[in-house]
Amino acid sequence: MKDYFKILAFLFLSLNASAQNLESKIKKFIDSTYLANPKAVGFAFHLEAPDQHLSFNYAVGLSNRETREHLSAEQPVLMASTTKPYVSASILRLMEEGKLDISEPINKYLGAKSVKSLTDAGYHLSQITVKHLLSHTSGIRDYVDEGYFKFIREHPKHEWTRDEQIERSGRIGGPLTEPGKGFQYADINFVLLTEIIENITKQPYYIAMRKLLNYKKLGLKSTRFAKFEKTDKNILPQAHQYWDEFGWDTYDLDPSWDLYGGGGMVANVEDMALFFQKLFNGKVIKDKKILALMTQDVPPNLEINYCLGIRKIKYAGLMGYNHGGGLGTDVIYIPELNATVSVASLEVSYRPTALEISKEAIRLLQLNKN
Repeated sequence: MKDYFKILAFLFLSLNASAQNLESKIKKFIDSTYLANPKAVGFAFHLEAPDQHLSFNYAVGLSNRETREHLSAEQPVLMASTTKPYVSASILRLMEEGKLDISEPINKYLGAKSVKSLTDAGYHLSQITVKHLLSHTSGIRDYVDEGYFKFIREHPKHEWTRDEQIERSGRIGGPLTEPGKGFQYADINFVLLTEIIENITKQPYYIAMRKLLNYKKLGLKSTRFAKFEKTDKNILPQAHQYWDEFGWDTYDLDPSWDLYGGGGMVANVEDMALFFQKLFNGKVIKDKKILALMTQDVPPNLEINYCLGIRKIKYAGLMGYNHGGGLGTDVIYIPELNATVSVASLEVSYRPTALEISKEAIRLLQLNKN
């Protein structure tokens, strides 16, 4: 019996040493990446790899370029389009509860004002389904274009409403394609999905999503929607994010420019990783058939590999489920490793560099597994 416990103790120490070694290698890679790219402002990183006994975060750089405050991985950031998997999961939770069918047309679920805006623009809403919105195959033109960014530069504190953004899509023009006949990534699809969530639940979408996804049970402590939900007093201040192409510090913009489902969520890298890890391990959507819908190929453009609020891509040689956001965030779950990596670059143009950090972490995980 003593020998048995000695073997267990040896195995535990070996696994712990291996995990610590891997963690050290990843941190060194992040340090060297930042040293080579100081204009990135800062990088935040989190890894969830329970099968390899790893769960840690790390950050380098600054959370505020002006005050030179150091970045903590615990600080939340605006997730931008990384919000979309949360919206998609909320819609599928409603399906799991029997409150909608994603194959049904959206005119059944939208309000009269949105129906009018889009119908007047030439959209046949009885032919566009909820699934078309989830997969960006609705053919609806986005409200986000050069004119939109120009307006934001000139009016950074303008408080956008969802109705304004939907109306703007209608004003820009009619259908790009027939529903289901073409892929066009567009925030308008997910803005309409949050309206659907509200109309079904009879609650503001951010409250409904908090309940549908059960943030508390998942252990999501920093996750919230900007502007509408207050920060918990125990959470560190939100980090500044920079888009130097436009001369933007996100603190200077009203969050409503990207708030209603296409983006809008705030979370730290740990919360992002935990959500993906638990989502794809069946802790959010319990019905396996419904969860599987999220990662099934959606025609017509299979080269894009966009499914339902999630991208299915090859990543560091492995298949993964990913989504990223235009303000520098990315999260990926690798089924083969049962691991999730989340990263954030605080300057938008260094998002590809942050992706190299996550790829290196996955490569090292794979080597460690083998």
